[in-house]
Amino acid sequence: MTTLIIIVVVVVVIALWVMGIYNGLVKCRNNRENAFANIDVQLKQRYDLIPQLVATVKGYAAHEKETLENVINARNAAVNAIGINDKIKADEAVTSALAGLKVTLEAYPDLKANQNFLQLQNEVSDIENKLAASRRFFNSATRELNNAVQTFPAVLFAGSFGFHTEPMFEIAQEQRATLEKAPEISF
Repeated sequence: MTTLIIIVVVVVVIALWVMGIYNGLVKCRNNRENAFANIDVQLKQRYDLIPQLVATVKGYAAHEKETLENVINARNAAVNAIGINDKIKADEAVTSALAGLKVTLEAYPDLKANQNFLQLQNEVSDIENKLAASRRFFNSATRELNNAVQTFPAVLFAGSFGFHTEPMFEIAQEQRATLEKAPEISF
C-alpha cells in the first residue's frame, strides 16, 4: 500500500511539473501574440495613412507612378497578410517601398512645404516611432518564448506540445544595407 501511495504521489508531482512547464510555455506564446497585436494596431494605422500620403504626392509627382504603385501594392499585400510571419514579411516590403518614396520626395521641395504632406509625414513618423517600440517589445517576448522552448527542462516537452522557436522581427537584408550606408549630404 505504501508503494502505491509513493507511486501516485510521484506521478502527481510529475504531472504538476509538466503542467507547470506547459502553462509557462503558453504564457510566453500568448505574451508574444499580444506583443504582435500591438504591432498590428500600429501597422493598421500606418496602412490607413499610406493612401492619403500617396494621394498628396500624386499631385506633385505625377511621373513617379511606379514608385507610388510600389507603395500601394506593398500596402495592399500587407493588409491581406495572414499570420505573424507573413505580416512581418509584408511589413518589410512596405518599409522598403516607403523608403523608395522618401528618396523620390527629396526632389520635390514644393511638396515638402505642403501643409497636408507635412502633417501626414509627421503622423507617419509618429507611427514609425511607435512601431519601433512595439517591435522591441515583440522581440523581447519572442526571445522569452525562444528561451523557454530551448531551456531545460521545457526543451524535453516543448516539441511534443507544439511549441518551437519563433523568428524575431528584424530588418530585411536589403534594408540593412541601406541603413548601414552613410547618408549623402549635399548643399
